[in-house]
Parts: sequence; structure tokens; C-alpha cells
Amino acid sequence: MPKPAPTPLPIPPGELIRLAGEVIRSARFPQLATMDGDQPRLRPVSPVRVDGFTIHVANLRAYHKTAELAANPRCELCYLDANHDQVRITGVASIESDRVLLQEIWDGNPLLRTYLGSMENPDLIIYRITPNRVRYMKEWALEYYEVPWSAPQS
Repeated sequence: MPKPAPTPLPIPPGELIRLAGEVIRSARFPQLATMDGDQPRLRPVSPVRVDGFTIHVANLRAYHKTAELAANPRCELCYLDANHDQVRITGVASIESDRVLLQEIWDGNPLLRTYLGSMENPDLIIYRITPNRVRYMKEWALEYYEVPWSAPQS
């Protein structure tokens, strides 16, 4: 006889924010879902900056996700940690244009500097994925908690 799915217990909002942040820190490499016309596309990405639930992802102009996000900027990131806890960030991708922030990302990322040579490299795009929904799931509970979040203050 199959074991019934666990019934999720209430989690206080502050605890949800902490738990979701722990998943993001431990999983580190989320899967990014985009749309290619009517075909979903999924790939691992390596965020270059995490501000709460706003995630910055480096990209090269020639990659397929560039055209996909230009046509439809709605996307979703899914983090899955070793304990099978999940965080899903549903949001909108936009090209980051804040020069101070871009310089901070560039200065803090040796791989970008090694492979791209200059922050002015025309192949480089940094996407800001701004959340409109953040959800957390504990292990295989099969039910998501809505995580209360707010955009970072500028």
C-alpha cells in the first residue's frame, strides 16, 4: 500500500523566507524555463548575483535563450536542493542596465572576466529576473507555500 503524501504544516512567513533562501544558497544552480514559441525550454543556469529573490543570470547573445526571452520575457527558475526541497521563482527577465550593479557583478565574477575579457564585450548580457511569485515546497509534500517577498530597495 502506498504511503500517503505528508500533510504540510503551517510555516510562519519569516520562516518561509529563511527556508527558501537556504534552498537557493545550497542548490546554487537553478533550472531556467523559457518559451520557444509554444515549446517550453529548460536549462541549468549559473546565477551571477542573488538579491533576495531577484536573480541575475549571465548569458551570451548567441544563446537560444536570448531570442526566447526577447520574444517572451516570462520565465521561471526552479531550485532543488539535496533534501528535495524546492523554490520556484516565477518572474520576468529584463536586461540589466544599472552600470554600478553591472560593475559589481563583473568585479565579483572571475569567470566572466576570464572568458569575456571586458564588461563592454557585446556578447555579454546580464538578465535580471524579477519575481512576481515565489513558492517553496518541503521535500515531496506536493504542496507549495507562497513565500512573502519584496523587491530589494535601491
